[in-house]
Amino acid sequence: MALPIFIGEKMAKHILSCSFGKDSIATALLALQHGEPLDELVYCEVMFNEEISGELPEHNRFIHETAIPYFEQRGIPTRVLRSEKTYLSCFYHVVTRGKTKGMLSGFPLSGRCKLPPIKAYQKALPPDTVQYIGIAADEPKRLARLKPGQISLLDKYHVAEPEARSMCAAEELLSPLYDFTKRGGCWFCPNASISELRHLYRYHPELWQLLLELQDVPNKPTERFSWRRTFREIDERFRQEGEQLSFYEER
Repeated sequence: MALPIFIGEKMAKHILSCSFGKDSIATALLALQHGEPLDELVYCEVMFNEEISGELPEHNRFIHETAIPYFEQRGIPTRVLRSEKTYLSCFYHVVTRGKTKGMLSGFPLSGRCKLPPIKAYQKALPPDTVQYIGIAADEPKRLARLKPGQISLLDKYHVAEPEARSMCAAEELLSPLYDFTKRGGCWFCPNASISELRHLYRYHPELWQLLLELQDVPNKPTERFSWRRTFREIDERFRQEGEQLSFYEER
């Protein structure tokens, strides 16, 4: 069993930054297995608007219906952080300075809804707080960037990414997002891979339509949804893929 870190007579607070991907969940499982102190999981949920989560629906259900209850039943609560800003409020924000003054912020957006609540939470933490970070033992470059007070239990217990995935699967805690992608992220993320966008196009047309509608909003500094493509270009690519598939199925 691991020895807790004490500052004077008081044990330091231990938290885990948790996206509910395989590495952060495996970290929580290691804490349970080895008796590492862990006070709470900290999850920041980005919202598209006031009602719609930025998480893919299947991952969102996994988080709230499977993962959070699993750890709560074992004495580890989850603190859910949300920004006052949503993706839409950031999108429609009118720029007040610079070359794009008077225009909407528009595409692409990255980090504006997630970072502020995390920074506010971290600022309120005791200075001796220990933060577990889900970085696997086979990620040396990321491990080298850990700051004082940050610890990787995956590195401590020599758990690489494949083993982290296996740990989650063994406990039925592997998110369904790993069926089609290697990473998690908001469904409107400009860094989403083609496979992630294709999944959104095929299985969540109602969310896809919301982004198409934003593409048509005027007064944006750029029409590019990602750093390289407009959303219409991505949509057209998938439409052509669908037409080609239908052609071969009919033959």
